[in-house]
Amino acid sequence: MTSEKQDDVRECAERALNDEGLLLELIDNLSGASRRLRQTSATALALVAKEKPDLLAGHVGAFVDALNRPEAQTRWECLDILTTMVDKDSRTCDKAAIGAETALFDEESGPLRLAAMRFLCKLGATTENRSERLWPYIDEGIQCCHGDLEFPEMLTAVFDFAGGKLSKPVRKALAARMGFDAENSKGSLKRRAQQIIERASR
Repeated sequence: MTSEKQDDVRECAERALNDEGLLLELIDNLSGASRRLRQTSATALALVAKEKPDLLAGHVGAFVDALNRPEAQTRWECLDILTTMVDKDSRTCDKAAIGAETALFDEESGPLRLAAMRFLCKLGATTENRSERLWPYIDEGIQCCHGDLEFPEMLTAVFDFAGGKLSKPVRKALAARMGFDAENSKGSLKRRAQQIIERASR
């Protein structure tokens, strides 16, 4: 996206903060026929979510549905929005788990995989039941994405997950999963793995 287009999207997002009609139009665009319009609308809505997430609280289902769009950007922007909305409507966000799992193993988009990991970790940290249900996805993601450029950022999400309301079996499994990197990796990866183990073991 060029800087000019970025400015246009930012301006659109700023207007949507105070214009309900425009906000609803952007949400409707997520299910429209134009790939470009879906992408730019998703980007604008992600900016809205950062500023005033409450404005989107009644529309979580639209972002869940948008995980079915073919283009990666619409999906990762919507996963970022859903991550923000977990604190507002975790029950509806639950419905995004399948779409997030698919995104986590998308072979073509690192940013999409990262957004999926962030979402799954945020949602999985909310209750022991969710931690057990979503841990297999997170666990497999840690293994499959280990060499990704985005992997250090994924581990930041995993660190936050480790501090959540996890069941004892999940805490134990998480610590075991990070054991290899804690013992055999070097530098920041080794330190982060050790931090995750320490946090999961509390």
